[in-house]
Amino acid sequence: MKRNVYLTMKTLEEAKAIFFSRFGMDLRSGEEEIPTEESLGRITAKPVFAGISTPTYHSAAMDGVVVKAEETYGTTERNPKVLMVGKDALWINTGQGIPAGFNAVIMVEKIYQMDEDRLEIRSAAYPWQNVRKVGEDIVATQLLLPQNHRIRPYDLGAMISAGVFSVKTWKRPQVVIIPTGSELVNHRELGDLFELEKNRIIESNSLILEGLVRECGAAPIIYKIVPDLQEDIRAALERALDSDAHMVLINAGSSAGSKDYTAHIIEEMGEVLVHGVAMMPGKPTILGCVRGKSVVGNPGFTVSATLSFQQFVRPLLYSLQGSKAPETKTIKVEPSRDLPSKLGIEEFLRVNIGKVGNKTVATPLPRAAGSVTTLTRAEGIIRIPNLSEGVKQGEEVEAELLVSESEIMNTVVIIGSHDNTIDLLADEIRRRGHDIRISSGNVGSLGGLTALRRGTCHAAGSHLLDTETGEYNISYIKRYLKGVKVSVFHLVLREQGLMVAKGNPKGIKSIEDLTRKDVTFVNRQAGSGTRVLLDYKLKQLGIKAEAIRGYDHDEFTHMAVAVDIVSGAADCGVGIYAAAKALNLDFIPMEREQYDLIFPSFVMEQAAIQMVLETIRSQEFKDRVIGLGGYDPAKSGELWMEIG
Repeated sequence: MKRNVYLTMKTLEEAKAIFFSRFGMDLRSGEEEIPTEESLGRITAKPVFAGISTPTYHSAAMDGVVVKAEETYGTTERNPKVLMVGKDALWINTGQGIPAGFNAVIMVEKIYQMDEDRLEIRSAAYPWQNVRKVGEDIVATQLLLPQNHRIRPYDLGAMISAGVFSVKTWKRPQVVIIPTGSELVNHRELGDLFELEKNRIIESNSLILEGLVRECGAAPIIYKIVPDLQEDIRAALERALDSDAHMVLINAGSSAGSKDYTAHIIEEMGEVLVHGVAMMPGKPTILGCVRGKSVVGNPGFTVSATLSFQQFVRPLLYSLQGSKAPETKTIKVEPSRDLPSKLGIEEFLRVNIGKVGNKTVATPLPRAAGSVTTLTRAEGIIRIPNLSEGVKQGEEVEAELLVSESEIMNTVVIIGSHDNTIDLLADEIRRRGHDIRISSGNVGSLGGLTALRRGTCHAAGSHLLDTETGEYNISYIKRYLKGVKVSVFHLVLREQGLMVAKGNPKGIKSIEDLTRKDVTFVNRQAGSGTRVLLDYKLKQLGIKAEAIRGYDHDEFTHMAVAVDIVSGAADCGVGIYAAAKALNLDFIPMEREQYDLIFPSFVMEQAAIQMVLETIRSQEFKDRVIGLGGYDPAKSGELWMEIG
C-alpha cells in the first residue's frame, strides 16, 4: 500500500471549524428518562418543574412555643406578659406543624418559665415569626432546573422534595474505542510471569482514552485489539457503526505509514474531513464522518492521542450532552530556558511549574510524543502558536494548568544534574505527609547553576569535579554564581562508572576500551558533571574524543544511557551504579563522586525548603537511598558551606 501524504494539513483552528461545523454544537445524543436518584452529573434535556410545594404545611422554624401574635402586642421589658400553656401558648419543636389558630413561634431562649403552666415573655411576636409557610422553599409548578443544566447533589434533594422522582436527561454519548496494531498485547493476556514477546508492547492508550471519555460524562466501549489488517479494521468500524455508538475512535494507524489504513477505510466508507492537523504532538489526527457519525483516527503515540482527544473529541462529547467543556485555568509563567519551536505547527509543550521568589517558572519536559510520563509529571501546558518560532527564556506566556494553583505554590523546583535520589526524594516527602511537589529538570550541573543564577529554581543539583583540586562544585559555584549568596548541602556520595550489557559481552574493562572499533559508546550531554568527569579521565589517558565511536551521541539522564545499553543502541556508557542496577546491567567502577544541592539563600526560610532538608536528613530517606545501590548517604542534608 502506498503511503499517505499530508497534502492538505489544516491548522488547528481550521480543523476545528471543519469538524464542528459538520457535527454542530446543537447536535444532541438523544433523551432518556432516568430515576432522579441516578441523575447526579447528568445534563437535563427538558426543564424540571416542581410537582408539589415544600413545605406542604406551615411548620415551626425554631424550638419554642407557638402563639397568636396579636395577643402578644404591647409586651415589653417593662410590661411583660404571662402566657398560659395549653391556652395562650403550646410547646413546639422545629419542623412540627403549626396548630390551627396560631401564627407565630417564640424561640425557647426568649421565654422565662415561671412554672409548669405559666410562661413569661418580654417582647411581642409578629405574624409568621419563625414559621416556615407552605411553599416557602418551593411552590408547585415553579421552575427548579433549566434545560442543559448539570445536576448537582443539592439539585437531587430539591427535585425529590418537590415530588420529581424521574427526570429527562441527555443520554451519555457512547464512544467505541478501537485499538489497532499487530505489535500490541492486552495486559490481561501476559499472565503471572509477565512474559512479553520481542517487538511487542502493552496496549495502554485505550485505558487512557476510556478515562478521558468518562471524565466527559460519556460511556466508553473498548473493542479488542485489532491487528494491522485493512479488512479487520474495516470490520471493527462496521460493527461500531452498526451499534448505538455516537462516536468511534480508532487509535493508531492514522499516520503516513504503509500500514496506516484508517484514512483509506474512512474515505471508502464515508468522508475524510481532515487528515493532518498542524499541531505537535497530534499531527496525524484524522477527522471523518461515516453514516452521519463522527469517526476520529486518533494518533498512536500516547501524548498525541491525548492532545488530539482534548482538542476534538472532548468538546463534541460535552456538546452532545447540551453542555460546554469546562474552561482550563491559565497562569502566567516564565520559561526557565529558551523554547524554540517549528514555524507552522502549533506546539503543546508539557512543563513543570513552580513559584521561585516573585517568578512563576515553567521548566519544559521532554517533547517526545510517546512519553506518557510527560503527562503524569506535567503541571501545565504552554501552547506555542503556529506562527511563532518559540518562546524566549524569561518571556511571560500563558500556561494551561493541569493541577490546582495551590499545588504550584508548594512546588520545589530543582534543576541540574540528573540523579535517582531526586525522584526518591519526591516520593519520600509525599510519603511523610507533606503537601509538597518536587519538580526536577535535567539539564546538567552547569545548566543547574545557570538556572540558579537566573533565579529560575529553588535548588541546583551538581557534581562538578575541579580537575585541578579534586574538589567538587565549589570552584564552579564561585565562578558561575559570583555575587550570589548560596548554601551548599550534601545530598549523596555515589559511584560513577562504565555501564555495560549483562555479562559484558564485549569484554569492556576500562575507559581505554572505548576506542575499540567494535564498541559503541553513549555519552552524557555537554555541561553535565558526568561529561566533565569523562573528559577529565580521557585527558589523563591522552585519549581524543574523536577516537570514541558514539562520543557525540548524548543523553540527558543516567537512566536514558542505561536504556540505550539495554536496547542495544550502545555497548557502553558512563553513569551511576544505581541506574545500572535498576536495569540489570553490569558496572565497572570508575570514581566515587560528591553530589550536592545548592540553594540560594533567599529561599532558605521557606517552609517547603526546610521540609525538603528535613526529609533528606531523615533515616527513612537514607535507608531508601542505600537500597538503590552505589550510594553513601551518611552526610545527606548536612550544610557543607555557605558561599557569597
